[in-house]
Amino acid sequence: EAQLVDSGGGLVQVGGSLRLSCAASGFTCTSPVMNWARQAPGKWLEWVSSSYSDGRIYYADSVKGRFTISRDNAKNTVYLQMNSLKPEDTAIYYCALGRGIIATLPRGQGTQVTVSS
Repeated sequence: EAQLVDSGGGLVQVGGSLRLSCAASGFTCTSPVMNWARQAPGKWLEWVSSSYSDGRIYYADSVKGRFTISRDNAKNTVYLQMNSLKPEDTAIYYCALGRGIIATLPRGQGTQVTVSS
């Protein structure tokens, strides 16, 4: 059974930066698709970014140019560097494993990101 542990969230001011980490274990597929998603208060889970083992990377329009996903396959760890943070980035951030509808994928416990103005 896949286990994902998210970390790195916190409180930051507008324009600040945070780096999230997700350590994954317990799966047999090597270098699977690794994703980040977020859920703001009162909203649905929203896909943020995906990293494929062949190097393809995708971002939601709302974070493009500000967030960078990266991964360390040897450590089964995926990162999300978040720069130029905005109040609307406030959410619980989750890493999720695999391909498909983001809400159906195994995901970590989440890490809270709060951007204060």
